[in-house]
Amino acid sequence: MSLRGIGFLLQCYLMLAAAMYFDLGEQEEKCIIEEIPEDMLVTGYFLLEPWDLKAFSRSPHFGVTVTVRDPNNEVLMSKRYGKFGKFTFTAHASGQHYLCFQTNSTRFAVFAAERLKLHLDVQMGEHSIDPKPDKTKNNMEILENSLKHLIDQMMYITSQQEYQREKEEVFRQISEDTNSKVLWWAVVQTSVLLSVGFWQMKRLKDFFIAKKLV
Repeated sequence: MSLRGIGFLLQCYLMLAAAMYFDLGEQEEKCIIEEIPEDMLVTGYFLLEPWDLKAFSRSPHFGVTVTVRDPNNEVLMSKRYGKFGKFTFTAHASGQHYLCFQTNSTRFAVFAAERLKLHLDVQMGEHSIDPKPDKTKNNMEILENSLKHLIDQMMYITSQQEYQREKEEVFRQISEDTNSKVLWWAVVQTSVLLSVGFWQMKRLKDFFIAKKLV
């Protein structure tokens, strides 16, 4: 493995240290759901390893196929990776996006029974800020990079707020429609009960008159 690959693997380990993980069977596919606003850049880091690190892996050359679907179930990206990697995509519509991960193996499905662990870290917005001092010429460049990072974070927060406001407006509209339907249903029920009550009283009165009881 080259120095670049080792550096990227170390970066994945550091970023995935506090990320989530879940079990994934060999040749099995699992999906997670992420609420993503429109025009949001999403970056994901993953690392696949055996569930039991002490056990002997019977399939050392496994990898991961990453598939992303938008709220309309259209595929935004689908790509095969190795044991670790980084994927990026941009959401073209607000809503629930499905991030699916499937392990690929060279063994037949009958013998593919190894239990694996997938570490995953999903970040939204632009989070890249280069902390290396050798790539910045002076303090002004460091300040410029910091300001760009803050602007990106502000844009991400703003888009999240707009997305939440859109969801709140949709939920409010649904609630108002539901309350209106419940109100009309109550009015209809009350009208039916009153009509049945008047009809029963009239029938009872006609019965008494017919029997000459009144």
